[in-house]
Amino acid sequence: PKPTSLITIKTSLTTRLMSKYLSHKRMEGLRRQKRDWVIPPVNVPENSRGPFPQMLVSIRSDQDRNISIRYSITGVGADQPPNEVFSIDPVAGKMFVTKPLDRERRSSYHLRAHAVNMNGERVESPIDLYIYVIDMNDNRPEFKNQVYNGSVDEGSKPGTFVMHLAAFDHDDNTTANGMVRYRILSQTPHSPIPNMFTINSETGDIVTVAAGLDREKVSQYSIIVQATDMEGNLNFGLSNTATAIISVTDINDNPPELTSRTFSGEVPENRINVAVANLTVIDRDQPRSPNWNAVYRIISGDPIGHFTIITDPHTNDGMVTVVKPVDFEQNRAFMLTVVVNNQAPLASGIQSSLQSTSGVTISVVDVNEPPFFPTNPKSIRFEEGVPAGTSLTTFSASDPDRFMQQSIRYSKLADPAEWLSINTTNGQIVTTATLDRESIYVKNNIYEATFLAVDNGSPMASGTGTLQIYLIDVNDNAPSLLPRESQICERINRNAGINITAADSDTDPNVGPFVFELPTFPASIRRNWTVSRLNGDYARLSLRIQYLEPRVYEVPVIVSDSGNPPLSNRSIIKVKVCPCDENGDCTLVGAVAAAGLGTGAIIAILICIIILLSMVLVFVVWMKRREKERQTKQLLIDPEDDVRDNILKYDEEGGGEEDQDYDLSQLQQPDSLEHIISKPLGVRRVDERPIIPESQYPIRPAVPHPGDIGDFINEGLRAADNDPTAPPYDSLLVFDYEGSGSTAGSVSSLNSSSTGDQDYDYLNDWGPRFKKLADMYGGGEDD
Repeated sequence: PKPTSLITIKTSLTTRLMSKYLSHKRMEGLRRQKRDWVIPPVNVPENSRGPFPQMLVSIRSDQDRNISIRYSITGVGADQPPNEVFSIDPVAGKMFVTKPLDRERRSSYHLRAHAVNMNGERVESPIDLYIYVIDMNDNRPEFKNQVYNGSVDEGSKPGTFVMHLAAFDHDDNTTANGMVRYRILSQTPHSPIPNMFTINSETGDIVTVAAGLDREKVSQYSIIVQATDMEGNLNFGLSNTATAIISVTDINDNPPELTSRTFSGEVPENRINVAVANLTVIDRDQPRSPNWNAVYRIISGDPIGHFTIITDPHTNDGMVTVVKPVDFEQNRAFMLTVVVNNQAPLASGIQSSLQSTSGVTISVVDVNEPPFFPTNPKSIRFEEGVPAGTSLTTFSASDPDRFMQQSIRYSKLADPAEWLSINTTNGQIVTTATLDRESIYVKNNIYEATFLAVDNGSPMASGTGTLQIYLIDVNDNAPSLLPRESQICERINRNAGINITAADSDTDPNVGPFVFELPTFPASIRRNWTVSRLNGDYARLSLRIQYLEPRVYEVPVIVSDSGNPPLSNRSIIKVKVCPCDENGDCTLVGAVAAAGLGTGAIIAILICIIILLSMVLVFVVWMKRREKERQTKQLLIDPEDDVRDNILKYDEEGGGEEDQDYDLSQLQQPDSLEHIISKPLGVRRVDERPIIPESQYPIRPAVPHPGDIGDFINEGLRAADNDPTAPPYDSLLVFDYEGSGSTAGSVSSLNSSSTGDQDYDYLNDWGPRFKKLADMYGGGEDD
């Protein structure tokens, strides 16, 4: 392209300034009116080859005739990044471009031109400069991906949308440089025709052109698409290509076909969950999809439902499986009709093939089946007590194998009480012991035994059967009295008595009503006791006499049941006869008395208990009182008045100074105890008082004299030293000798009042313990 012509703009401001000056002459001072420069946009082609710098426009003010003016430009591309794309001659006002421009990087620039004098003062208003970069076709169309994936159903009609492709061109899309057009360069494979698809040249949409898409023949197409700018002009435009992969999706247009018209298999009788035949199919649809998965159905030949067909998910084969056991004696073979379909329905317009139906022959193989008891369990009724060797029944089994000649042998499998035996050949049951309904092995009157039947087939098979014997009760158990122990009041009263009953292991009608009676011997039983009937099961045992001594009595009672013939039993009931309270209950004393103790022993026991409790009570009270006194003393004594340091309590009276000389010979065995030493060998006690006449001690004189008292004590000491009957025959000394009394008069004869005046106020100085005496005898008026 030709370079754009340079525009030189010169402005004349003098005339305009003068006219504006005249129109504003009334204003204060002289003010110059600015005017805007108007410069048309400058178009610069991108990728210009120069030479650079290349002048774009010339700017000049008419002020440069009178003064020196400097020109400058500002904006992006001048003094802002990218810097130095444009420059200006500050004196001549010519603006230049210094390098090639790229429209795809920046399509326009906005600059401002400035004019100032040598002092930097603005002489013209800034003028806007717009530079537009003219687009050149320097960019090819670009696809976002090199490979695009799409799909279309097989059998689609012409015009069916398949996929969309789009290319982008960085050139100006308002010009031919950026207008892209599409076309298909090639299609692989060419089946069924080379042009199965077409593309919209402007939008890039791919659609089908012809019918005949078949996934089973061609499952995928590869199409190369070309995008060209300059509106698709192959001579001037730039091009690029991409690949479109079109997958033909499967529809169920192929029904499954069984590979054979007939299939066969065999199954052993009485077997389940085993595969007996394998069915194979061919399906050309996509494997392991609902269009390919086979579903088998048995439409005839199996009315009871012995078989089902399971599909193998990997091979699509059908496995005929036994779900109910088959019997060779009833069906030796099965003729099944099988039909197969897909999991998904067939596409519209597709007809099912006749090869989707086949026949399956299943042969049943005879095997040795175990013998069975036709009636299992078998119930029979017999009276208990039948003797050993009694034939009860024949418990025989049947062999289901009618086409095999086999024999059966019998044996006993479970016989808890060992009462039965079975004939090994014919199954006859015979008793080996007496049947007892009351045995622990009988539950609800039924005794169960299990027997085994084994045939002689190959391999041998066995079956079990249960025999239930219902035992009819007979009266073979006498009743027993209940309770075995009880108690009753010693004195007869209106409500006194013991309710008695009986227990019987038999059942109706061999139990109640019971008959209770007392035996005639010994005679004291009926003399002291009586039995009265309450109802069929209960009676009352009570006293016949008014009073019976408390103790334990063993009272015999005869109990008879209602069997035919009835059975009787003599039972003993232990009755405690004891004193009772007003409520008719045995008292504690009565219970002890009933245990066999006499009245004296009972009283002694009670007295001992009372004494023991009294001693414990006194000891507790004494301990509490002592603790209380100790605490009270501590609270009453003032620390300052405490006299414990100067008043001593002497509460022990010793024997005096003369008593300090001990005669250890008194602790030795005296010679006079020959009657003890002469005892035979064995245990000999020396601490017992000898059986000899006691020594006579001197009699204390009636009127003592100080000298006589000392003589009296010495004589008594000598007599005690020579007395063989004196201690130590015991560890405790008891001084119970009072003597003949004291010659001193009674202390009560002393007059407590003083005959003379005496001052007791000094007692107040002796501490709190003497304060009471001071109050009593000190100064003060008598009340």
